[in-house]
Amino acid sequence: MDILRRVRDLEAKIATTVDRTVGSLVQSGTREPLEVVHAIVEATVPQVQASGRGRRVFPFNAVAVSVLAPSRDARARFEAVLGDGPSLRDRIVARLRAAGCEVADVDVTLEFVARLPKSWQSPDFHVEFLRTPRAAPPETGGEPPPVRVEVTVLQGVAERRTYSFSSARIDLGRCGEVRDSRHRLIRTNHVAFVEGSGDVNQSVSRRHAHISHDAGSNELRLHDDGSEHGTGIVRSGRTLAVPRGSRGVRLHSSDEIVLGDARLRVRLEPPAPSRPR
Repeated sequence: MDILRRVRDLEAKIATTVDRTVGSLVQSGTREPLEVVHAIVEATVPQVQASGRGRRVFPFNAVAVSVLAPSRDARARFEAVLGDGPSLRDRIVARLRAAGCEVADVDVTLEFVARLPKSWQSPDFHVEFLRTPRAAPPETGGEPPPVRVEVTVLQGVAERRTYSFSSARIDLGRCGEVRDSRHRLIRTNHVAFVEGSGDVNQSVSRRHAHISHDAGSNELRLHDDGSEHGTGIVRSGRTLAVPRGSRGVRLHSSDEIVLGDARLRVRLEPPAPSRPR
C-alpha cells in the first residue's frame, strides 16, 4: 500500500509540474501564429451587441491589432500565415457574420511590437476596438472653406518641421504610410514622425490622431484614433486630455498638441472672405 501511495504521489507531482510548465509556456507567448490569429478573431465576437428585433451589430468601424514579434523570424512566420489565406480583416468579417452580425464597413490594421507592453491582457497580442470619423464629404458651394492650419514640430523628428494645411482632415502619426498585413495602404499621415528616430517618435502610434474640420461651426477639432500613449492639448499651462472615441476637442490658435511624448504647436488662420462676383 505504501508503494502504491508513493507511486500515486509521484504521478500527482509529475502532473502538477507538467501543468505548470505548459501554463508558463502559454503565458510566455509561445502559441503558434495560426493559434494567435484564431485568438485575435475570436476576441471580436464578445463586442457584438443586440440591437432589437433579433438583429446584432458590431458597433465599431475600426479594429487595431498589435502582435508581439520580438524577431524578424517571428514576424515573418505570422505574415506567412496571413499571406497563405484570407487577410486578417476577411477572417474577422467572416467570424462576425457567422455570429449573426452584418458587417459592411470595418478597417483592420496590424502592427508588430518587439516588446510586451504592460497594459496587454494577452501575452501574444492586443486588440483595440474604435469608432473613428470617416473622411468628410466633398465640400459644397454653401460650406465655408476650412480654417488654414500651420503646424510646427516642437518635440520629435518629423519629415518636416513646419506644415501648412487647409483641408477637411489632417492625419497625425508615425510613418508616412500605414499598411495592413498584406501591405495595402490604409492611411497616409499628413504629419509623419520618422520611424526609429528615438523614444519620443516611438511614443507616437502609426494611427495616433487626426484634426477634423467641422463645416457647421467652421471649427477644427482634435481626435484620438486609439493611440497607445494618449493625445492631449496644452493650453494656458493646462493639459486637456482627448479621449478616444469622442467628438474630439476644439483647437485654439497657439495650442500645443501632445502625441505621446511628441509635441506640435498649431496656429490657426481664418479663411479670407470671399469676394463678390
